[in-house]
Amino acid sequence: MIGNKMDKTVVIAVEWRRTHPLYNKSVKRITKFHAHDEDNGCKVGDVVNITETRPLSKTKRWRVTQILSTENIPSSEGRSEIPTVESEDGGKSDEADESNQIDQEEEA
Repeated sequence: MIGNKMDKTVVIAVEWRRTHPLYNKSVKRITKFHAHDEDNGCKVGDVVNITETRPLSKTKRWRVTQILSTENIPSSEGRSEIPTVESEDGGKSDEADESNQIDQEEEA
């Protein structure tokens, strides 16, 4: 499942492969389905089972029947910041070093 921002509706992506008729190479295709989730129990990353149903809205023609597995996505609170590393010359860039060398050569 790739989206659950709507109320009682989830967006499900189904990936399938097909052989290209001319090049005989396997081509990946993704189809998105809008499915009805009555209790809003699905989360992004879950693997779900859907079944066809009557039209529920303009784009909803499917209903979530079962949540097969859940994906535990870590929250942003548990993530640590990437430490910044300063260079030995106090944060000067290589371009600044090159311009200093050019100025010194001109003076000599």
